[in-house]
Amino acid sequence: MLYQIYEAQRSLIEPFADFAQAAAKAYSNPMSLMGQSPISQRISATYDLIYRLGKDYVKPEFGITTVHVEGREIAIHERIELTKPFCELRRFKRFCDDPATLGRLKSQPAVLIVAPLSGHYATLLRDTVRQMLADHKVYITDWKNARMVPLTDGEFHLDDYVNYVQEFIRHLQKKYGYCHVISVCQPTVPVLAAVSLMASRGEPLPRSMTMMGGPIDARKSPTAVNNLAINKSLEWFENNVIFRVPQNFPGAGRRVYPGFLQHTGFVAMNPDRHLKSHYDYFKDLIKGDNSHAESHRQFYDEYNAVLDMDADYYLETIKTVFQDFALVRGTWDVCNPDGEFERVRPQDIQECSLLTVEGELDDISGSGQTKAAHQLCKGILPSKHEHLEVPGAGHYGIFSGRRWREIVYPQVREFILANHTAAQKQTNAASRTVAVKKGKAARQIP
Repeated sequence: MLYQIYEAQRSLIEPFADFAQAAAKAYSNPMSLMGQSPISQRISATYDLIYRLGKDYVKPEFGITTVHVEGREIAIHERIELTKPFCELRRFKRFCDDPATLGRLKSQPAVLIVAPLSGHYATLLRDTVRQMLADHKVYITDWKNARMVPLTDGEFHLDDYVNYVQEFIRHLQKKYGYCHVISVCQPTVPVLAAVSLMASRGEPLPRSMTMMGGPIDARKSPTAVNNLAINKSLEWFENNVIFRVPQNFPGAGRRVYPGFLQHTGFVAMNPDRHLKSHYDYFKDLIKGDNSHAESHRQFYDEYNAVLDMDADYYLETIKTVFQDFALVRGTWDVCNPDGEFERVRPQDIQECSLLTVEGELDDISGSGQTKAAHQLCKGILPSKHEHLEVPGAGHYGIFSGRRWREIVYPQVREFILANHTAAQKQTNAASRTVAVKKGKAARQIP
């Protein structure tokens, strides 16, 4: 019933939010009678804040139409490369009319960014994508809102997440012969599982894995997120946070962990910070500081846009990652698309380099949780292990904002390039060896 109550409340508030938006515009317009009052700016700011607090936030757009590469403005075409019931693989294809620049763009590494499925949309990584596009061919997993997925499309499990990642990796490998993978936050666990399973089967692996701020070993430096999962039983989560989607959505009847509950949890972690942010926004509107006000709008348009997660996926993630610690204990079995269970063995990974990134002040994935991946991937040569701790960075700072652009990205770029170049040299050397052997064999034929 909670979901239905929430939707009824949202529908009730919506016309008042629309009225507040109209009133804010009327009082801020100097050509209207209301806008000519001495206190009109303050009244407009009040209505604007009411509108922002009451409006319904929908999925934002990536909105990346151009990027600057080598001093040139490169056009970006965003398109869906693959579509699955619960996810779309999006590509940001770059276009340039300069043949030399286009040739360099084509030679750059192809990267799969696996976005988190933990409440927000993949657009939360917009800054990550934009920066990566300067030096890479970029793909990203764009997870769908479970309330928009009809029941006829079936359930979604953590195992399905792992299988999706493997399918996307194979797609890029088929297209380019290789790929590099970046996982941000929650997907570090299923990505490591996906690559581990591929290694155990002897499949070609990504040339590199970059894991950023994820709960590989949630036992280390537990945060408030970890403590909640540990202190509550799985039955508690199922009985208190799982609800069915109301009838007015395509996924009506689907069991989900609603996005509005996740959003409430996000805000509850730092309520004072959000209150101050909204008050600062109110003051910026009064002062006419449009630059800071627009920055606030952009952040909260993203932050307040949340999605529902399928209940099976959510509960299995709680149990596997935060309660059983199945990955680090070596007890995780994943069901493949053929219905067979396979044990996740990170120690089987060899031909793949690993970079882990953590924020010094991360309050979601504590210190050491991501770095633990190195201990699990014992088959990777020591020279192929790298770790970066970003001073002063919180969770979002390692993939968005100034620290991401100035500290993290340069090291991620160099890490990917080094492994891409090394693998390319090995491939070229192997091709030359094969060609020589074929030549010798041809000369020996009578």
